[in-house]
Amino acid sequence: MHGSPHIVSDVMTHTVVTVGRDATFKDIVKLIQQWKVSALPVLEGEGRVIGVVSEADLLPKEEFRDSDPDRRTQMRRLPDLAKAGALTAEELMSAPAVTVHDDATLAEAARIMALRKVKRLPVVNDMGMLEGVVSRADLLKVFLRDDEELTEEVRLEVVDHLFPDSADHVRVEVDKGVVTLTGWVDGTLPVSVVERLARAVEGVVDVRCRLATAPARSEPR
Repeated sequence: MHGSPHIVSDVMTHTVVTVGRDATFKDIVKLIQQWKVSALPVLEGEGRVIGVVSEADLLPKEEFRDSDPDRRTQMRRLPDLAKAGALTAEELMSAPAVTVHDDATLAEAARIMALRKVKRLPVVNDMGMLEGVVSRADLLKVFLRDDEELTEEVRLEVVDHLFPDSADHVRVEVDKGVVTLTGWVDGTLPVSVVERLARAVEGVVDVRCRLATAPARSEPR
């Protein structure tokens, strides 16, 4: 894993546990327990994703097992009540599935997960065919990049690129993902730009910018 930005295909899981429309409730529970996953893509045909069955889709069966909800609850929780009586993946699944393409950036995938409140995203191609799954844990893999790799990228992609004439005056140190920049740069760009771009490097935990800006040289008369 090298270079930024990283994309979903860099971190996704290619081997995916799936079910078909007719998978039974008990079979789905067994697969979730066996494979320690929170959701299963539902496929049809040659692998087109038509929905996802998650733990949340299964829980209403237990939640409403011994309850007799009042009319207001029935109206408000109608979808959940329907799932409480569901027997197959087709009846349980959330559809259409919330998916992502393999060339999406990790930031894009994280935003989709946060907005749609899901823990895993099926990765599909332009035809909707399953290619893998990306989870919250997968998105965190970038923070496993070692300090030497981060140091090299910040040096080459940020400092050397922005300040070719004064890059030798900048020291880049990384400790447990925290980047420290010391030294001075020429005044062509604000120091804040350097800090922002260093922070954007995948795997950087934080940036401590201690750079000074060299005064502009006056032109000889």
